[in-house]
Parts: sequence; structure tokens; C-alpha cells
Amino acid sequence: MTAAIGDFNQYTGMRAAAERNDPEVLREVANQFEALFVQQMLKSMRDASLGDPLLGNSDQHDMYQEMMDQQLAMEMSSGKGIGLADMLVRQLGGEAAAKLAPPDRDFRLPSSAANNWKDPDSFARDVWPHAERAGKRLGVAPEAILAQAALETGWGKHVMPDRKGGNSFNLFGIKAGSSWNGDMATRRTLEFENGVPHYERASFRAYQDVASTMEDYTAFLADNPRYEKVVGNGNDTGAFADALQESGYATDPQYAQKLKNIIESPTMQRVLSGLKKSAATPIASGLSAHAQ
Repeated sequence: MTAAIGDFNQYTGMRAAAERNDPEVLREVANQFEALFVQQMLKSMRDASLGDPLLGNSDQHDMYQEMMDQQLAMEMSSGKGIGLADMLVRQLGGEAAAKLAPPDRDFRLPSSAANNWKDPDSFARDVWPHAERAGKRLGVAPEAILAQAALETGWGKHVMPDRKGGNSFNLFGIKAGSSWNGDMATRRTLEFENGVPHYERASFRAYQDVASTMEDYTAFLADNPRYEKVVGNGNDTGAFADALQESGYATDPQYAQKLKNIIESPTMQRVLSGLKKSAATPIASGLSAHAQ
């Protein structure tokens, strides 16, 4: 998973890899630079505006405005972007590096794929009942499980396709090791090794539906001693996120913080509010990333 553009710790590793003339890391560095450039451009445009903010001047407004600009910058720079990344790659890495495709983080399922969720609300409605059942078995708040699925898939918009181009329903980024006998999906993924990012081709598990991916995810955590500290955290979603990080669930050094950010995000709060109003999926309230 790609680190956030505001996380400057990642660039030390990227710089070291780029100095080794790794063309794939050069492409990632160029993409990150373009996103930072776009974000700074948006900030300059807002600073030049003479109008008052819609919600008034406040530290909270400034914080959320910056978060929105970061997300907008990532969206504007995804895929082909504005062309700045391509120009940097050609200048620094030559034509061979310029031919590298952008990272797979921008893929989307074709519109014909089953369960192509259109927004976080539709994604949450499908995932929530299964997250509740998984949460009871794992002793974990279902909000935390929903948030992890949202983190891994961008609220269902970036679920990797299976080998036929349909939905793999891999909502948790679980790889297909030698013990996996089911269907698989293969993609290029960004991993971190000793703080240094690099791309690699990896095989991931593919499932028939949300129920089967949630069942496998539950067994993956419950039956593996490696994740002993992940289970049983109850309503303490922050402890769940930290335990995932410490157990090595993902190589991204910012994985736990990203998960906490989603749990505390306005999108999550809106989604949970909508679920509470649905008679078909009643949920408990009052859980937070800092619950004791």
C-alpha cells in the first residue's frame, strides 16, 4: 500500500532506492512529487483567495481543508495525472523508465463486475453484517474490521480484480501462500523492507463473495499465533490497529496510523450513523480508537 503524501519518513527510503537507479521506485518518487506539487498549488490558490471560508476561520477548518487538499491532490495525480511525473521519469531515468506503468493503486473494477460499490455507504452496508459476526469471534469491534476493509480497498473502489476481470472480493490484502488452494489474483504491490519501498509481483487470495472473504479473514487472524495480540481487543480499536502493525500484518510503517485515521474520519462516522438508522443492521455505538 502506498504511503500518504504527507508522510515524509517514506522519502528517505525512496531516495536510497532511487540512487540505485531502481526504475520502479523512480516512478513512485515522481508520482509522489507530482502529488505534492498539486497540493502546494491548491494551497497557493486558496491563500490567494480574498473570500472568507464557508465555515469560518478556525484551526479545525484549516486541518480539514488541508486533508481535503491532500486527497484531491492524490486523485488529480492518479493514473496519468497532470504529466509532471512522466516528465521527471523521462529526464531522470530515460525512456526505459518512462515506459513503466503507474502503480497498481489506481486500478478500479470494471463497471460490469459484481458488487462494484459506488460509495462508502453501499460498501459498508454489504460488509457490516459480516464484520459483526467476525468481530464476535475475534473479540474485536466491527468498526475496526470495517475500517480495515475500507483502508485496504478505498471503501470498495480499489478491490483487485480476479483473473477473469471480476471482483476478487479480497477486502483485506491477504496474500496467497503455498498453503492456499483457492483462486488467486496477481498484481504489482508496493512493499517496504527495512524502511525501503520496492515493487513486487504478488499473488493474492480470491473469493466468491464478501461472506467467504470475511470467513477466511477471521480464520487467518484467529488461527495464527502470530496475531495473538490482535484478537480480543474489544472496543479498543486503537489497540487493534497497533497490534496489526506490531504483528507485521502489513509492511507499511504507517499502517496503524492510517487505520486509526479511517476509524476517526467523518466518512466512518457518517457511514455508522446510516447503519444505525437501518433496522436490518442494528449496531452498538460509542466505540472509538481511544476507548479504554
